[in-house]
Amino acid sequence: MATANDIRKTFLDYFAKHGHEPVASSPLVPRNDPTLMFTNAGMVQFKNVFTGAEHRPYSRAATSQKCVRAGGKHNDLENVGYTARHHTFFEMLGNFSFGDYFKETAIELAWNLITKEYGLPADKLLVTVYAEDEDAAALWRKIAGLPDQKIIRIATSDNFWAMGDTGPCGPCSEIFYDHGPHIPGGPPGSPDEDGDRFIEIWNLVFMQFEQVTRDERVNLPKPSIDTGMGLERITAVLQGKHDNYDIDLMRALIEASAEASGTPPDGPHAVSHRVIADHLRASSFLIADGVLPSNEGRGYVLRRIMRRAMRHAHILGARDPLMWRLVPALVRQMGDAYPELHRANALIAETLKFEEERFKQTLDRGLRLLDEATGTLPEGGKLAGEVAFKLYDTFGFPLDLTQDVLRGRGLGVDTEGFNAAMEKQREDARKAWAGSGEAATEAVWFDLRERLGATEFLGYAETAAEGQVKALLLDGKEVARAETGAEVAIIVNQTPFYGESGGQVGDTGAMFTAEGAEIAIRDTQKKVGDLFVHSGTVTRGALAVGDAVEMRVDAQRRDATRRHHSATHLLHAALRRHLGTHVAQRGSLVSPDRLRFDISHPKPITADEVAAIEAEVNERIRMDSAVATRLMPIKQAIDTGAMALFGEKYGDEVRVVTMGGPEAPGANREYSIELCGGTHVGRTGEIGAMVVTGESAVGAGLRRIEALTGEAAERFVSERLRIVDRAAQALRTTPDLIVERIESLTEERRRLERELSDMRKRLAAAGPASGPGDRTVGGMRFDARVLDGVPPRELKGMADELKSQLGSGVVALVATNDGKGSIVVAVTPDLTERVSAVDLVRVGAEAMGGKGGGGRPDMAQAGGPDGGLAAEAVSAIERAVAAAGA
Repeated sequence: MATANDIRKTFLDYFAKHGHEPVASSPLVPRNDPTLMFTNAGMVQFKNVFTGAEHRPYSRAATSQKCVRAGGKHNDLENVGYTARHHTFFEMLGNFSFGDYFKETAIELAWNLITKEYGLPADKLLVTVYAEDEDAAALWRKIAGLPDQKIIRIATSDNFWAMGDTGPCGPCSEIFYDHGPHIPGGPPGSPDEDGDRFIEIWNLVFMQFEQVTRDERVNLPKPSIDTGMGLERITAVLQGKHDNYDIDLMRALIEASAEASGTPPDGPHAVSHRVIADHLRASSFLIADGVLPSNEGRGYVLRRIMRRAMRHAHILGARDPLMWRLVPALVRQMGDAYPELHRANALIAETLKFEEERFKQTLDRGLRLLDEATGTLPEGGKLAGEVAFKLYDTFGFPLDLTQDVLRGRGLGVDTEGFNAAMEKQREDARKAWAGSGEAATEAVWFDLRERLGATEFLGYAETAAEGQVKALLLDGKEVARAETGAEVAIIVNQTPFYGESGGQVGDTGAMFTAEGAEIAIRDTQKKVGDLFVHSGTVTRGALAVGDAVEMRVDAQRRDATRRHHSATHLLHAALRRHLGTHVAQRGSLVSPDRLRFDISHPKPITADEVAAIEAEVNERIRMDSAVATRLMPIKQAIDTGAMALFGEKYGDEVRVVTMGGPEAPGANREYSIELCGGTHVGRTGEIGAMVVTGESAVGAGLRRIEALTGEAAERFVSERLRIVDRAAQALRTTPDLIVERIESLTEERRRLERELSDMRKRLAAAGPASGPGDRTVGGMRFDARVLDGVPPRELKGMADELKSQLGSGVVALVATNDGKGSIVVAVTPDLTERVSAVDLVRVGAEAMGGKGGGGRPDMAQAGGPDGGLAAEAVSAIERAVAAAGA
């Protein structure tokens, strides 16, 4: 019997043999269609190829595309486990022609694959065509030899495909397999078509037209082909099964669930095993593609899927987390076809385990509340909406999980009451926010967040993606359109742009529309928690609400920012190891060109400590260890030793970033473990190197470290080396002897300054440089001198020397330097009762346009802005001395 893996391989090999390029599955988070929550069909990754916006080096392709339908328009979640063919996760086999072949080749390739390669009997097959597509009907007769009764014409849109209200479109042709008369149901188009006898296995879409307007449709110049065949469905047919959950791939997962839970795979617990098997696939592939459980957007859908499976694990009696133990079985079944399962194996298992541990803590209490609330309800009754909301708000039960639990009891939920309770909570939140002291101008963001929901951030893995414009603001007010030149704030449903938070600056870049509009994004901010606001200028064309935009982050700037951000984590760990565990982050700035990191520390960090810290960080960078991110409850994160960042607000769940390798050889703990929502390098080696450029005080008990990484560090070191070389040349020595040369020159300068000072004192004592010199004024000896070019710091020494020579008297020295004046007045001790040096120096300062001056009665110093008035200053002091002696 061919396995599911064999059937997938046969499909891809067959089309490769017929000139098709085998293309790997795209991620479940679509990057080229902002209207989709998840990739839900094989053609999603080729959408821009079909519209002509993108060109590939091939015109034929074949894929096995992973798909999820569990949210939005395509939501099969409620039916999974109860029906034979509903899944949240499935694989879509498809072959595509981009303007190469058309209907005849597509039908021939499909018929030969099914009947010759897969060996299905022709008499078990029938097809449908669009009622107006006579070409397709004729080709089925010609190629497959099908009689008219097995070519069923369908007049409805079921057999006419369209990408949207406008764009490529065309008729479909579906291939059905007849399971036989023993199964109820009629052929497509009949009153009994909803039965299970005739199962659609392949849909061929003939992209023949372009819908220009609602009323105008024209022929495409290059008609194309898009097909889709569910792997699970065709496998069931080829393995002789009527139920997708009986195929080998799903059966292996069901039996793994049965073994892990100790319950039979069939019988009363069959639905639970089927739910677990399906949801294991969806959860694991979503996690591998970067989606983590949260309370918003894709993460919320993932959490709903996970918790639905975990509730069924509870039904099976599993006391400990179950799903994470099934990951190896999934990897064995699908890991060869999808290598991302191997790559993300540890993350998948860990995320499932953490989520189930957390959910089990509240599940029992929630189920008890549900039992109490429904104990008296009659058959067909409804649970009060307020109770359902309490289960959602307090215990994390999504509404559909509560509905699933009650479904088995024949009960429903008052959804109107649930929605009313939800609206009341929103209104209470609005009132609470309005009274929180936030600026009134921020009210617009709260209103938008409430109406539009959170912005989904795609930037942990991507720097480019598509989004849909949800709101535009000019001067703080919502508008429908922004023209060229407008400074606009843009909100989209999903974005790769990081919004400033946690010290990391917001991303810059550009947005584009298919109509030619261009917007230069200069900043991205996060408002009211998780609403991303892109600020920019419309540089070309016009942007309107509802437009699809292609978003491109400035990747080079983002990479530089990521390097600096990851370096702050390593720096934080190194600081604590060298300075003590009292060190805690007290603010940071992470930008493309530098990092700034403030810490609590009572004293300056010495040069030796800085050098040791820098060396340790660089050692961890060279280890090139992986940077890992996990999502876990805040309490559990703190218990594992994760450091919380100062000033950050954390919810119940946090991202935990680890890096730097083991803390010590053989240790289980990572070198750096921090709570962080920022973007980081994939491995520490990408940082390149870190150079500390400064250490300073920013407040009592607060120190600031400034550093550079990557290219910025290289430029810094290179520039410093050039400075060293220039200094060595100027000093006429080699770079390694610069310090000794500077020390020698410094000592030589000090010696010369001492000699010069001594010489000035001797010259000053030998006679007046200028001025009246030594004479008697007011009955006291008075020695006044004007000195040119004598440094102010030497005046007191000179005054002391002259005062000792006088024995009794007053000395006044006025020095001029660079146009300014400095004054020193000295009075011998026997005269301080008659005259004060402080009073005399202030008189001299005023004469030179200055104010004040100070010192002791026997020695005082002052200055004046106009050194040209030195003689006037001496005269003013002389008059004051004369007045004091009168």
